[in-house]
Amino acid sequence: MRIAILTFEGFNELDSLIALGVLNRVKKPGWQVCLACPAPRVRSMNGVVVEAQAPLSWARTADAVLVGSGMQTREVVNDASLMAQMDFDPARQLLGAQCSGTLVLARLGLLGGVPACTDLTTRPWVQEAGVTVLNQPLVAHGNIATAGGCLAAPYLAAWVIARLEGVEAAESALHYVAPVGEKEAYVARAMGHLEKYLAPA
Repeated sequence: MRIAILTFEGFNELDSLIALGVLNRVKKPGWQVCLACPAPRVRSMNGVVVEAQAPLSWARTADAVLVGSGMQTREVVNDASLMAQMDFDPARQLLGAQCSGTLVLARLGLLGGVPACTDLTTRPWVQEAGVTVLNQPLVAHGNIATAGGCLAAPYLAAWVIARLEGVEAAESALHYVAPVGEKEAYVARAMGHLEKYLAPA
């Protein structure tokens, strides 16, 4: 399985790097998680520079794509050349977005008129794109999920793991990263947000 985490200039470290860490708790041959970026290096909103693990185009053939957020998302959605590279297909890919990443999916026309989650700052922009915003950390409709708030990143990552590898794998990944002394409660709370979106269609 190949999973792309779209990471743009001005990215939010919590969104991209927490998802990267949780998703990489799956230790299985062929499981590949990459920061897919539009340039060889991108700088975060707090000045952290990371090297791209894959080009943005790699995401088009990935099994799952997560769109992280950042300070320059509105510039991204207004850049026709960047948007043209994000040719995704929810019929064959899992698509997730966090905070302002939800605006990217909205502007790509991938939300299909269903409600979504995002952060408080991005909320008005997503609403301007014609999307109803929910006051909850995560929502999923079929192969598309959106999350709101930086610390919802583990929920979004766990959704991807549960869909691709099963609920037990998702619980194991969350258990590993959860605070000591709170692991069972943390996993139960996180999976409580996901379980209604994991029922067979």
